[in-house]
Amino acid sequence: MAATTQQNPTNQFVLEERDGNIVTLRLNRPDRLNALNVELGRELVHALIRAGEDKGVSAIRLIGAGRGFCAGGDLALLQDLRKRKDAKELETLLVAGKEICLVIAGMPKPVVAAVNGPAAGGGMNLAIACDIRVASDQAKFAEGFAQIGLYPDFGGTFFLPRLVGRARAAELFWTSTKLSPEDALRMGIVSRVIPAAQFEEESKKVTQDVAAAAPLSVRDSKHAMTTANRVDLTAALDEEIRLQIHCFQSEDCMEGLNAFIEKRKPNFKGR
Repeated sequence: MAATTQQNPTNQFVLEERDGNIVTLRLNRPDRLNALNVELGRELVHALIRAGEDKGVSAIRLIGAGRGFCAGGDLALLQDLRKRKDAKELETLLVAGKEICLVIAGMPKPVVAAVNGPAAGGGMNLAIACDIRVASDQAKFAEGFAQIGLYPDFGGTFFLPRLVGRARAAELFWTSTKLSPEDALRMGIVSRVIPAAQFEEESKKVTQDVAAAAPLSVRDSKHAMTTANRVDLTAALDEEIRLQIHCFQSEDCMEGLNAFIEKRKPNFKGR
């Protein structure tokens, strides 16, 4: 069956591509390295729900359009919101992030993050919320929240320590360390690194391979590994929303966002 691209005219930020029994969801803000905004977040929630409920779909691949996977929150937008002291739009995006994580965790189908390029902040956490991650040799990973005065989001505080251990997660959260694909492979963040020239084809094959597994076995093993922890995941996501908004309202966040946009080192004062 040939791959087909389905796009609702009102859904411009997530492209849905069907190929047999797999669906590819392609984040589609390539000019912003697929940075997260409210519209993209909401569209991704609905696209994941549709794919999860479609009985003809056995697995889902999440990838970015263009050269990036997802650059995290749109920092120009966040700077504007912070200047206006408007936390409501940020909260709406964080709630969408919570829903994305819970939909991925709760559906009985595997979700493969195909990290084709930079995955930073919420973009890295979106990837680690998925069941399986493969990376292009052009991918980069970074948390970076502390460098702009924010608390991690999109499930990072839940998933990252479970992947790499508490101490290494703390280092990644609190420093500006950028991970190469090989670093991510060594830490267990991704399961394989694929040359960029073959990435589209090979990441689809990984998704097709998991789609071929017995669905009841996949459902029950995913439940044991992920869904059974839903209460703890939900609590962590709620705490991320509360604490990111708290940090967002600080002077340090305004300084961090300004410093990032102005390409200088921030001068944090703890207030």
